[in-house]
Amino acid sequence: MTDPATYDIRVEGHLDDHWSDRLGGVALTRNVDGTTTLTGRLADQAQLYGVLAGLRDIGATLLSLEVDGRRPTIHRVTDREGEDHDHVD
Repeated sequence: MTDPATYDIRVEGHLDDHWSDRLGGVALTRNVDGTTTLTGRLADQAQLYGVLAGLRDIGATLLSLEVDGRRPTIHRVTDREGEDHDHVD
């Protein structure tokens, strides 16, 4: 489990405002370069993964993700059962 953090997630295309509620209440900013930046304070990685799953479900292409103004390090970890998972630092 992680501490709350502010995330900036940039996706291809312009998302309509109605997606904000479906994606956890994040703020949507439509950028002049044709992308959308989603910004929100998320409680933990579980909530982040929920937002990312929602973006996947609507077919949005993920371009970047920043945590508290920095790009996180993502690495693969193996749990006790031998299954691999991505972990974000």
